[in-house]
Amino acid sequence: MVRLTRAQQQERTRAAVLAAARAEFGERGYADAKVDRIAERAELTRGAVYSNFPSKRALYLAVLVGSIEHADAPAGSIEHADDPKTPSPSGLAEAMGAFARSWLERLPLAGDTPADGSLRLRSLAGVFDDEPGRTALAQVTRLESLLLALALESRPPHHTRCVRLAELVLTLLNGAGHLADTAPGFADPFDVARACEHLAGLDLADTWDPPHLPFVAPAQSVQERWEPPAELPDQITGRRVGFGADGVLVVLGAGRLEAAEEAVRAARPGDRITVAVVTGDPAEIGRLVRLRVGDLTGCLRRVFEPEARPGFRLVLDGHATLASAVGLPDIGDATEAAVRVQAGEIVARARGRGAAHAVATATSPDGAGT
Repeated sequence: MVRLTRAQQQERTRAAVLAAARAEFGERGYADAKVDRIAERAELTRGAVYSNFPSKRALYLAVLVGSIEHADAPAGSIEHADDPKTPSPSGLAEAMGAFARSWLERLPLAGDTPADGSLRLRSLAGVFDDEPGRTALAQVTRLESLLLALALESRPPHHTRCVRLAELVLTLLNGAGHLADTAPGFADPFDVARACEHLAGLDLADTWDPPHLPFVAPAQSVQERWEPPAELPDQITGRRVGFGADGVLVVLGAGRLEAAEEAVRAARPGDRITVAVVTGDPAEIGRLVRLRVGDLTGCLRRVFEPEARPGFRLVLDGHATLASAVGLPDIGDATEAAVRVQAGEIVARARGRGAAHAVATATSPDGAGT
């Protein structure tokens, strides 16, 4: 008889809990699912479930994250953009339509039960009804808009900023998803995709001029040894990345994700920008960010060629290893800090609102780049 190690046993328990939870949520939906029934399905105690997942919400989010990280591409979907047989969209309207079609593949199929349809949609209706959750959801939606906008900005005609356009596309798609969840069959997904294409013709007068940036204090010039932490997965490319090279490292709490654009827009040519997301609640808020970012970047990877995807790295610093490396003694949802690494040293740092912008624009005393 083969004896399992403690880690193997824990992994087996987690897998059993997730399988049972997927069945429970698929039959009863999030609101009516019960942790006691999940434990019974898994042939475990209630305590065993809670030792792996601290709440029903954390368990539901884990099920949704698993659905995007382990599922194969649906039949008939747009193939991976790296495949030479599938050309990347050439224009802005075509790109918006292709992204919409990829996103809309999650809509429930005929014959899906309401509960199973909600799982397929990765619906969060009724899941985050508290203020911290709603704030994090609003911020991660802003991050999604930035990721989509940067990909759209690579399409002709040249656009200096497409964030407002991306916000409009995501508003339309999420509205279609909500209707599919509450009024199945109401909207035709092909009409929704065509509507997204037509949005490309709107002039939204999108500019980048946050009023607080002129008042941000300059970054502090320092000379500190840089000890890079272990590699983490880049949520945009799906590959593990290291932190030993020169560049700007930005650490953002779940309540400050919109500041990612401040670093991206201020970056100098050739700068390597890394945004690390931290939270004091990795089981729920951390999984929310992982779910929504992974969902959207999965669509981007299927539509856009690698060079057209967002040009910065995005990592989820669940154990705060990168945050510790840049010298943050504590983290929270309002965390915003940044450092610039050059030749194995931290040469500039800032903390607080505007830190990402301050470090990305930091200059040496003679006026040259740091």
